[in-house]
Amino acid sequence: MNLSKVAIYAGLISMIIGLIAFSISWNFWAFFNGPLPGYRILLFPGNLTLTYFWHPIFTEEVNFWPKLFMLLLGQFIVVTSGVAAIIRLKKFICKNNKCCSKFSNLC
Repeated sequence: MNLSKVAIYAGLISMIIGLIAFSISWNFWAFFNGPLPGYRILLFPGNLTLTYFWHPIFTEEVNFWPKLFMLLLGQFIVVTSGVAAIIRLKKFICKNNKCCSKFSNLC
């Protein structure tokens, strides 16, 4: 499978997981007495972009829906970029490493 397809699929899957985790956390706040356990881990890429990219541009008084869109967009962009970088690094290492020739189906 092509590099860009794998990275985009990973980004879309992380965005869907983020949306599900956010929805569960939002709707069951009283049940969990706070956010969903693991919420910060599942939405870490999106929260990074909210804190370090979107927050300096906009103020904290952004409405709910635009903020949710920014969270999910950040989730998609960070995960897609990360997966693409990891795949390129793996291809670079396997291309320059003789021992990977034995395991060419992994590269």
